Amino acid sequence: MGFNCGIVGLPNVGKSTLFNALTATAAAQAANYPFCTIEPNVGRVAVPDPRLAPLASIGKSQKILPTSLEFVDIAGLVRGASKGEGLGNQFLATIREVDAIIHVLRCFEDDDITHVEGSIDPLRDAETVDTELMLADLDSLTRRLPALQKKGKGGDRNAAAEAALIEPILAALEQGKPARTAIAPADAEAAKRLNLLTAKPVLYVCNVEEASAATGNAQSARVAVMAAKEGAGSVIVSAAIEAEVSQLPDEDRAGFLTDLGLDDSGLDRVIRAGYALLGLITYFTVGPKETRAWTIIKGTKAPGAAGVIHGDFERGFIACETVAFDDYVAFKGEAGAREAGKLRIEGRDYVVKDGDVLLFRFNV
Repeated sequence: MGFNCGIVGLPNVGKSTLFNALTATAAAQAANYPFCTIEPNVGRVAVPDPRLAPLASIGKSQKILPTSLEFVDIAGLVRGASKGEGLGNQFLATIREVDAIIHVLRCFEDDDITHVEGSIDPLRDAETVDTELMLADLDSLTRRLPALQKKGKGGDRNAAAEAALIEPILAALEQGKPARTAIAPADAEAAKRLNLLTAKPVLYVCNVEEASAATGNAQSARVAVMAAKEGAGSVIVSAAIEAEVSQLPDEDRAGFLTDLGLDDSGLDRVIRAGYALLGLITYFTVGPKETRAWTIIKGTKAPGAAGVIHGDFERGFIACETVAFDDYVAFKGEAGAREAGKLRIEGRDYVVKDGDVLLFRFNV
C-alpha cells in the first residue's frame, strides 16, 4: 500500500531544496532504513518513529524496518497553469496522482533569489496556486455536470447521485472555495472518484531563514493563521538548514540541530505531518529477524491490516494476537504481556489501533 505527497509551490520558494534534502537524508540512512529513488523526482523516505528501537531491543531483532512515505517533487507552477501556461499541463497531470499536497511557501527575504511575483507574500502565493487548482477543477466539473443531469432526469440513478454530489462542490468552486470545503464526510469516498485537485488534504510548509527555524517569523505566523482557518496543517522549516543537515554524518546531526535551538529536523516534522495528513497510523510486528512498522489507514480492520503484509494473510485471516505498544514495553514483550493479561485475541471486526503489536493467525 503506497501513499505519496506531492511537493508543490511557485518557482524559487525552496521546494526542490526541500525535496533534495529529504532524499539525501534518506540516502544517508540507507544502511538502516529502506530508501529508493524511483525516478529523479520521486523519493521514498522513512517515517521517524521512536517506538521502533525499544520494540527491537525487547524482541532482540536483527534489524529494524520503518514504514515510509513517498514524496514527489512536482514541476513549478505559474499563473495561468490551468490554461497550460508554463509547465501547467504537466503540473496538473502529476498532482492528480498524489494523495496529499505539501505546499511550500517562501517566508524568507533574499535579494539573491528572485521571486516570480517580485515580492515576498506567502498568502498571495498560496492563493495563486489554489486559484489555478480551483480553475482546473471548475473546468472539469462544468464539463461533466450537464451530461449527468440529463441522464439523471432520464432515470439513471447513478448519474443523478453523481450530479447531486457535484452540484454543491461546483457552487463552492464558483465562490472561490476549494472542493474539500463542500464535501461531507459521508461523501468522501465517492468524491475521491471525481479526482479533484482541491479535494486533496494540504500541509503548508513555511520555508524560513536560518535564524527563524526554531520559532518562525511574521510571515510563517500569517500562514499558520490561514492554515487554521482552512483546517489545514502548517510546519516551519529552513530548507537551507535541512540541506546542510542532510550532508552531515548521522552522529553529528543531533548536535548541529541542538546548537541551532532545534529539537528535531524540519524534515522529520514534515514527514510526520504528511503521515498524519493522510490519516495514516502504524502497527508493528516484532520477531528475532526484524521489527517492522506497517502503514494502514486509520479505521482499518484486522484482516485489512494483515493484507498489507501479504494478500494470503487477509484471505486466510483467523485472528490476531494484539498487545498495545505501552503494554509490550512495560511487560517486556509478548510473554510478559500474556502473563499480565494484556495480550488479547482479536477477530475480523477489530479496528487496529496506532501502536498495536500484532501477530496474525491465518490459514490458506
